[in-house]
Amino acid sequence: MIKDLILKNRSYRRFNEDVTIEMETLRELVDLARCSASASNRQPLKYYLACAPETNARIFPTLRWAAALTDWSGPSEGERPSAYIIILGDTAISKTFGVDHGIAAQSIMLGAVDKGLGGCMLASVDREELRRLLDIPEQYEILLVLALGSPKEKVVLEELEPGADFRYWRDADSVHHVPKRRLDDIIIG
Repeated sequence: MIKDLILKNRSYRRFNEDVTIEMETLRELVDLARCSASASNRQPLKYYLACAPETNARIFPTLRWAAALTDWSGPSEGERPSAYIIILGDTAISKTFGVDHGIAAQSIMLGAVDKGLGGCMLASVDREELRRLLDIPEQYEILLVLALGSPKEKVVLEELEPGADFRYWRDADSVHHVPKRRLDDIIIG
């Protein structure tokens, strides 16, 4: 059921790095995005797929992890993603990408959860360094990086009381807590 996939689809930031993800799995996930909605059906998105350790090692330092966890600089070795999908906007097709990359990213992440994987959508990226390291042509705008792997952390949702702090946090056991506003607090009519 879709609700189960959505509830399991958390922003995982620590992975079992030794669990590999094959290129064919990445292609299957991108195929889900390919079949998803696109504004005016322009389909301007392209994808850079990475699952080789040496390529992953080039991508990792260009990413910024979990701004709310100020004392944590990101996953340590052994807990890093096993694969990445970089969502690109092809400016030869369109100069704007609207919400296409958000729709595509969610389709990919739900597909990953369905395969027993998890991931994190990252928009805080050193785009110019990533472009340089991977030799991504200027024609492609770097929109999002999806980090994928076998989750190594537990993420729990908590009900957010009105006026309470909305920022996610980790407890002493490294359980990642994510406050969510109550349904009645977000419906206005």
